[in-house]
Amino acid sequence: MAVQIVVAGALIADGALLVAQRDRPSALAGLWELPGGKVAPGESDAEALIRELREELGVRVAVGARLGAEVPLGETMALRAYRVTLTSGDVQPHDHRALRWVSSSELHSLAWVPADTAWLPDLTVALGQCC
Repeated sequence: MAVQIVVAGALIADGALLVAQRDRPSALAGLWELPGGKVAPGESDAEALIRELREELGVRVAVGARLGAEVPLGETMALRAYRVTLTSGDVQPHDHRALRWVSSSELHSLAWVPADTAWLPDLTVALGQCC
């Protein structure tokens, strides 16, 4: 059985990381995450992330290097994060309850989706190197 890959984008600008507050499912509603979504058959991780961020945030991005390790989500899914750079558009919460820009000092105070907490050390480093 093939593992379903889910991609997430770490958009860092002006020393802050864009985080998105989930609206659904109810078990995750209100928790914060890196925006993204499932890789469709025939798509690369980068193609999926570009499509997902256009759908969820209304922006175009360039996909950069992987961030941190792959995070298993049970036996059938795996989550991967990538650095992304905004190329056009203004972020809007099309698929989330809210969006927020946070600094490295705020990362650990958010109520994160459990899987995304694996990247907190990598995000802290990335925010420290960004500016």
